Amino acid sequence: MAEAMDLPEREGMDYDVVIVGAGPAGLSAAIRLKQLDENCTVVVVEKGSEVGAHILSGAVIDPAGLDQLLPDWREDPDRPLKQAVTADRFYFLGPAGALRLPNFGMPKLMNNHGNFIGSLGNVTKWLAARAEAMGVEIYPGFAAAEVLFDDQGAVTGVATGDMGIDRNGEITDRFTRGMELRGKYTLFAEGARGHLTKQLIRRFKLDDGREPGKYGIGLKEIWQVKPENHQAGLVQHSFGWPLDMKTGGGSFLYHAEDNLVYVGFVVHLNYENPTLSPFDEFQRFKQHPMVRPVLEGGKRISYGARAITEGGWQSVPKLSFPGGALIGCAAGLVNVPRIKGSHNAVHSGMLAAEHLTEALKAGRAHDELASYEASWRSSAIGKDLWTVRNVKPLWSKFGTIGGVVLGGIDMWINAIFGVSPFGTLKHGKADFETLKPLDQVKPIVYPKPDGVISFDKLSSVFISNTNHEEDQPVHLTLKDASVPIAQNLPKYGEPARLYCPAGVYEVVYADPEAKTDPKFVINAQNCVHCKTCDIKDPAQNINWVTPEGGGGPNYPGM
Repeated sequence: MAEAMDLPEREGMDYDVVIVGAGPAGLSAAIRLKQLDENCTVVVVEKGSEVGAHILSGAVIDPAGLDQLLPDWREDPDRPLKQAVTADRFYFLGPAGALRLPNFGMPKLMNNHGNFIGSLGNVTKWLAARAEAMGVEIYPGFAAAEVLFDDQGAVTGVATGDMGIDRNGEITDRFTRGMELRGKYTLFAEGARGHLTKQLIRRFKLDDGREPGKYGIGLKEIWQVKPENHQAGLVQHSFGWPLDMKTGGGSFLYHAEDNLVYVGFVVHLNYENPTLSPFDEFQRFKQHPMVRPVLEGGKRISYGARAITEGGWQSVPKLSFPGGALIGCAAGLVNVPRIKGSHNAVHSGMLAAEHLTEALKAGRAHDELASYEASWRSSAIGKDLWTVRNVKPLWSKFGTIGGVVLGGIDMWINAIFGVSPFGTLKHGKADFETLKPLDQVKPIVYPKPDGVISFDKLSSVFISNTNHEEDQPVHLTLKDASVPIAQNLPKYGEPARLYCPAGVYEVVYADPEAKTDPKFVINAQNCVHCKTCDIKDPAQNINWVTPEGGGGPNYPGM
């Protein structure tokens, strides 16, 4: 393997602010920095092949953040959000039917009128164009692979990954050394379970005194449906079947413009049954008699999956550290019952930019933005998360029916009186600690896909346009290569082969019938960068790191 000493020195560039991730948080921070000081030098580095390539969200978007950042956005003929919500429905699903819940019973914050149905990927492309017009440098296709520190331990920027290193760690003839992007401050907007964010949380102990991070996995498909099955502006949320009443999660159908329907499914990653497959639960959901008729005769045109932060108020780590800060989903700012986070991502990018500008104007660099950390809980972000802080722990403790009822009551009381009869509940276990051994659960058997409404993983990965340079180091690393077969297989049936929504992990036997000589296989080229394996592996043995820049999915309009 090539040693660091054998590699040429990196070239570098210096900026006032370096931003990792061209999602809504990172781009909003860049735009706000330029609004406050047009001479501020800002660079955004993005691991996707283009801006928006790795962005996946539902998405019903609350425009509150955009309204504050760019008040004129609705006047732009090329604006990315055009389809307003026209109808809002909530259902509890059984295997053969559905119970519609009355809208008047829902807390006001659950109302989607005034929101928009659209592609968050397209929103980020539009934001990127606005940012570049203001002088922000944006470099897609370059993965931030390493955090840079000074002698005092403060963050001074990031280095992009080297390209052209083969699977064995040897330099090839296409080798290109990564770049150092150095900044007075660095903002990390990597999304949920970011590779560098994990390191920073550990190094600076940002999660001390916080509840464990909680996550879900969101799976989504885009369908072009028959015109008679389309109701532009309809937002439909549901929970219940096919999940059992102990397993948290939900589902959605969003009718966008041009006969497009976004269909999606979320499974909370604190589920207990190791034989559960989120992907196959999603495929089952589409067969429901309320869902299948919408999709029949249509065409599935895209698929993707992504981890979602669900810990909320209790799990948000400390957001500032010497030389930088966390923003957006890297900070864990999703509002779980609303299934929305982009508005808080925009707000957090703006808030961080405002505190950064004050620091830069004072001549500061590489110190801690303590004022940003001190301010977010009293901001619009904190108010949004405070009201719903008990919904996730109530669901986890009391199951779907009890948790949803109690969570609804709690949101009403919080909204009216500003307090909760439960105080602030704890989440308890981390998601990787919740699986039960095989001998304590009833195995789930999934029907074979019909190839019309339900599909297999590999055909789904194909339409995610996922691609990785084959001859590169595997970006899904095992701390101990013996754990999957020696520990996870006998105890849990090796759940990685099921919780991964892209068919990355397999257990292959020399004799499949006799199940002899099992081997754990990692098909890293299939990875859609959802990070579920990094979160759910019961041994915490899988570590997701950045592959070569530009690799991974290339989502169209997700």
